[in-house]
Amino acid sequence: MSIEELLAKQEITDLVGRYMRGLDRLDRELLRSTFHDNATTDYGFFKGGPDAFVDMAFNALKDHLANHHMIGQVNIDVEGETAFGEVYFQAFHRIVTDGQERDLFISGRYVDRYERRDGEWKIAFRSEVNDWARNDPASDDYFAATPDSLRGGRMDDASYQREALRTR
Repeated sequence: MSIEELLAKQEITDLVGRYMRGLDRLDRELLRSTFHDNATTDYGFFKGGPDAFVDMAFNALKDHLANHHMIGQVNIDVEGETAFGEVYFQAFHRIVTDGQERDLFISGRYVDRYERRDGEWKIAFRSEVNDWARNDPASDDYFAATPDSLRGGRMDDASYQREALRTR
C-alpha cells in the first residue's frame, strides 16, 4: 500500500467522522461540507442531492432529544481519484412517541463512492443499508443516579467550546 493510498484512506475516514458529527451536533454547515455539490444519496425512503438530504436529515433529527452515531469498521478501496467505502454504524436516537421517551437504535452500513476533486475527498454518492433496528422504552437510570454528570448537546456541546478547553 502506498503512502498516497494511506493518506486517502485517512482523509476519507476523517470525512466520515465529520459527517457523523454534523448529524449529532445538528451542524448543518459541517454536514453539508462532506458532500460534493453534485453528490447523490439513496436511503431507500429518500433519494436526492446534498442540500435536500441535509434538509431531510435535520427535519428528521431536530425533535429528537439526543442522537449518537458510532462508527465501526471502515473499509475503503482507493482507485486513483475515486474510492469506494463500506462504513458500519450504530445510531442511537432518543425520541418521543405519544408523549413517552423511547430509545431507537438503528445499525447498518453506508455504501459510498468518494471522489477527490481539487485535492479534497468528499462524498459523491452515499447510500444507507440498514441491518437491524430496535425501538425500546427509554432507560436512563444512570442519569437519574448521577444528575450532575455532564451531558452532550447539539451545537452548544462542549466539543464546540474550543476557547474554554484551552484553559481547563
